[in-house]
Amino acid sequence: MKTGQPDQHAMSDFTTDARMLLIAAIAAVVATVAVGAGVLLMDLIKLATNLSYFGRATLADLKLQDTPLGLFAVLVPVVGALIVGLMARYGSDKIRGHGIPEALEAILLGRSRLSFKVAILKPLSSAISIGTGGPFGAEGPIIMTGGAIGSLIAQALPVSDAERKTLLVAGAAAGMTTVFGTPIAAIMLAVELLLFEWTPRSFVPVAAAAILADVERTMLHLPSPLFATHAEMAITLTGLAGWMFIGLCGGLLSGLLTQIVYRCEDAFLKLPIHWMWWPAIGGLIVGLGGLIEPNALGVGYSNIAEMLAGETVLKAALLLLVVKAIIWSVALGSGTSGGVLAPLLIIGGAMGTVLAGVLPPADPGFWALLAMAATMGGTMRAPLTATFFAVELTGDTQALVPLIAACATAHAATVLMMKRSILTEKIARRGLHLVREYRVDPFALTRVSEVMTTGVETVPSAMTLHGAAAHLTSPDTKHPSFPVVDAEGHVLGVIDPPQIMRWRRRGVHRHATLGELLTGAKITLAYPDEYLESLAEKLQTANVSHLPVVLREDNTLVGYIGWKDLMRVRTKAQAEDRDRARFIALPRRKATGG
Repeated sequence: MKTGQPDQHAMSDFTTDARMLLIAAIAAVVATVAVGAGVLLMDLIKLATNLSYFGRATLADLKLQDTPLGLFAVLVPVVGALIVGLMARYGSDKIRGHGIPEALEAILLGRSRLSFKVAILKPLSSAISIGTGGPFGAEGPIIMTGGAIGSLIAQALPVSDAERKTLLVAGAAAGMTTVFGTPIAAIMLAVELLLFEWTPRSFVPVAAAAILADVERTMLHLPSPLFATHAEMAITLTGLAGWMFIGLCGGLLSGLLTQIVYRCEDAFLKLPIHWMWWPAIGGLIVGLGGLIEPNALGVGYSNIAEMLAGETVLKAALLLLVVKAIIWSVALGSGTSGGVLAPLLIIGGAMGTVLAGVLPPADPGFWALLAMAATMGGTMRAPLTATFFAVELTGDTQALVPLIAACATAHAATVLMMKRSILTEKIARRGLHLVREYRVDPFALTRVSEVMTTGVETVPSAMTLHGAAAHLTSPDTKHPSFPVVDAEGHVLGVIDPPQIMRWRRRGVHRHATLGELLTGAKITLAYPDEYLESLAEKLQTANVSHLPVVLREDNTLVGYIGWKDLMRVRTKAQAEDRDRARFIALPRRKATGG
């Protein structure tokens, strides 16, 4: 680096180095294992379903409404939920819930470390829960399981906490891709919800894992897109109004579902029994709901396919909407194991089918598709994930603009209506406040010269130790530290009361000059053209509250900067968000006399 020039590496767009490629290679291994876990989970769900409702050890796609159990089918979800409660009690309580909040908690509080026990028990408990009629999807559990796989592999390797987080999220993205065949949506979910950063060091490995997972699931002949359909409508202002209306309805439904889930959870908390028994109570409600509408049980992917094809009649959609919403909310509130994405698609799609008759004409399934995405995006506060998820599920790229319009409207509605989403509410109830707004740090945009103090009070290098002590303890002295400069204005160091005390304890003669005492001393300096991001690191490393600012060419003092100056930058950034001002004056109409 040439003298007088700032560090060019510090001026680069990103701080990522070649180690990113190593983490991406490890993420590829994580993805392969996660794909295997995802396929196994889906087979386990089929096996549990067929054993529970038909007494057959087969992986065939049998319909729950064809079960020979009759009224006894009510007890199947109860038994399954009871088994899950026992597994959570005596195995690991981390398997309770739908998986994503637990992954968030591990990332934020647990240094991205998940246990081997969770990796085994989560898919097993979910297979039992869903296979015995639980109204959940497989995506939440496999996201948790894939995350556990990534975390376990990372824990066996010498990686940092940030790299371990990336590998956890890579496993989660690979798991989601395995279930739905939606790699882009999985990457977007990672960015919008799980990573808490937007950097190449995390994005590239996660993208590598999701893409490889999609390639491998294709090699296994898993269907893609999962619900191939093609539904369009004319792009008009009337159409736009309809897209926004369905988005608003999706946002309102999201808020309602979130409230119901946590009202149910609050109700279970008041019960005078151990939480191990709560899923069994929820299972009873699920079983009763299954008697009313069997299609509300299990993952219900056939419901999604029928709604997108426009084959669901109004009465059936309304019944499915009500029953699915109730049993899903109660079961989720009871703490059993299962995912939220598929239920949200079904509930949202049923709403879209019900409302299609009052909306502008469109192809069959169009409004159901928009309502699915809007309900998912609004409930999870992930509009981009929901948009790409819907496109990849159906392969219908023509619906991209209507989808983003609906999802953005739903997102706006839920953000204004609720402080937290269905995912972050659970985190908040555990005492952690989660902020999901990613912004550029103002320290990375502000140079030292913009905030430093230029009228600097200094002390000469010829001042004696005795004179420095008298100066610092004088009632007229307003500052705790001062730069020491020579006759040419070059900085030799900084003095403050602790430094004076250290010299005195060492027995330094009272008439020794500051120039003599600071000769050869190590000094940390700031430069006018450097950014506050690196300055804050300097202050912390040197364990000082102020630094002299000098020219790079000759160390001539030009300013002084401390923590208070940095805090003013934060205050300024907050004021820019809060304060409102008009910069173009509108012409005023002159008053006319009568």
